[in-house]
Amino acid sequence: MVVEVNEKVALYLGEPQPKLLRSKRKMLRFLRGAYAAGVPGMMAKPSTDLLANAGGYAFHYGCPNPELRDIASWILTSGEGQHRRVAKLIPALWKRHGQEDLVVVGLLLANMSEEELGDSPWIALIHMLGDSEPLGALLEIGEEMLRGGHEIPDDEWIMAMAGQSKLWHQVAVLFLSLRAEKLGSVRGVVTTAPGGGELFERIRNRLLSQEN
Repeated sequence: MVVEVNEKVALYLGEPQPKLLRSKRKMLRFLRGAYAAGVPGMMAKPSTDLLANAGGYAFHYGCPNPELRDIASWILTSGEGQHRRVAKLIPALWKRHGQEDLVVVGLLLANMSEEELGDSPWIALIHMLGDSEPLGALLEIGEEMLRGGHEIPDDEWIMAMAGQSKLWHQVAVLFLSLRAEKLGSVRGVVTTAPGGGELFERIRNRLLSQEN
């Protein structure tokens, strides 16, 4: 009998485990096992080769998004009544920087309130950024937070963010690309942003062409 991926993940996760959240080290190790359980077929060996490294990730199991949503939901259920422990897990996941880790971070940020996180999810996100980050992953996280009801910060916040570093400037442009309204006073943030890769320049050009 073939066991469906969702069932394999459910069997691995089991019932919520509030006690597991007390140890970030144990939780991080447990979650790698969950990612492996979610991988279709015989692909459960993580990729730590050039493909994963080129994407800016420490590893990439290939666990699909529906299974990662189940995992994030399990974390939140395990953390009911102890949201600060979940909030403290988020930077640990980001620091480890597996592809699945970043997706789970986005799901947690999207589904937690500012009160539970102790800050705005947008602020929590940008303060985790390193010297270099996969922009595609950041874009997906931003989209997830929007779906979760967290609105893009205002123009003043975006302009202040853009002035902090080259990476933050580029990420500010990504955030602007998620807005429905025209650029207006923040058009200069887009035009003066440091040059980036193909994805970034495509986003910049789309934003500017919409203005024209």
